[in-house]
Amino acid sequence: MIGQGVERVLGISTVIGLLAGLYTGFIYAPADAVQGEVQRLMYLHVPLILISYLAFFVVFVASILYLWRRQRQYDAVAYSSAEIGVLFTALSIAVGSIWGRPTWGAWWTWDARLTTTAILLLVFLGYLMLRTLVDDPSRGATFCAVLGILGFLDIPIIHMSVVWWRTLHQPASILRPGPSTVALDMQVALYANLVAFGLLYAYLLIKRLQIEGAREELLRLQMELLG
Repeated sequence: MIGQGVERVLGISTVIGLLAGLYTGFIYAPADAVQGEVQRLMYLHVPLILISYLAFFVVFVASILYLWRRQRQYDAVAYSSAEIGVLFTALSIAVGSIWGRPTWGAWWTWDARLTTTAILLLVFLGYLMLRTLVDDPSRGATFCAVLGILGFLDIPIIHMSVVWWRTLHQPASILRPGPSTVALDMQVALYANLVAFGLLYAYLLIKRLQIEGAREELLRLQMELLG
């Protein structure tokens, strides 16, 4: 378990990081020459989806480890990370819709990247629901592990969708070969928010695992009382 001191430092760092991210994104960085002020939503939209990728990668790795080792802690990590990934993906889609309305003239379009991202969200919503539909916790964890591994395979498709298909969505700004086409001050704002949301993910994951640990302890005590 992570000590309270480390957890407190991480919590404070998260708050400072989020404030710094908001400052750099909405005050420090200039407005986009073409899109204007609405482009500032990029500093929320992009970090949210990238950190959701990280969350689902953790699900992917933890699910493989669970199927290999059959140890409960790996399933707890996967399940906790999936919940945060679903939250971040949903927020990214919502922010993207707000950004898309003045830019594309529509809240939603069946663009390849938007569609594959929506599929990702639905798969992991199904992941969270699946556990409640299986009475045996071990079987439920196994089914979820398989779905978590398969669901993660959608992420490379999402990333490459703007390359493979003709889409409204702009190409990648960060995860791309060659130098970035983003101005330096905009890069500062983007990376500041990426770090901030990364810290937020880590803090939420720790808190979620603590809740999962408390739930497991409660179930153990109930079993002892019944036994």
